[in-house]
Amino acid sequence: MRSFVIAAALVAVASATCTDPKVQASSYTPADSQVLNAIPYIAEFSLKCGNGETPSLFADIDGDLVPVPQSIDGAKYQVSWIKELKKATTGDISVALYDTEGYTAVKRSRERGEASTTAPLVTIVVSYPGSYGGPMFNSEHFALAMSALVFYFAFSSRSSLLA
Repeated sequence: MRSFVIAAALVAVASATCTDPKVQASSYTPADSQVLNAIPYIAEFSLKCGNGETPSLFADIDGDLVPVPQSIDGAKYQVSWIKELKKATTGDISVALYDTEGYTAVKRSRERGEASTTAPLVTIVVSYPGSYGGPMFNSEHFALAMSALVFYFAFSSRSSLLA
């Protein structure tokens, strides 16, 4: 009997869902990508539920469901991913966040090949306005071209003077 009560309590705790979620998010993407091979996307957010729950979250990033780590004090969550520089697109990227029940429902529908009808718990937006990739011509290329031009004029002038 005692083990039944403990099991029922664990099921009740595990099935508690976040009601009336409120999210505050901030994001980071680099403004300069001269030395980068990939663009990192980082979103940090806090989630407050009306019933005081702190659920485990999963993020839908480009069709992949990934767990969202929570800070040690439990006040903030962070989700991050990278994309190759050539595949990174500018603009706003919506990241759907699911609790455990939503994660299970989305995962099941994807395994069956069906379209998911599960609404996310919340959605956050990560903005990537693009990044500076460097000048069109680097200074060393410009210096090489100028030295080749000077060499050409010096050599042709020398040839015309000796002729």
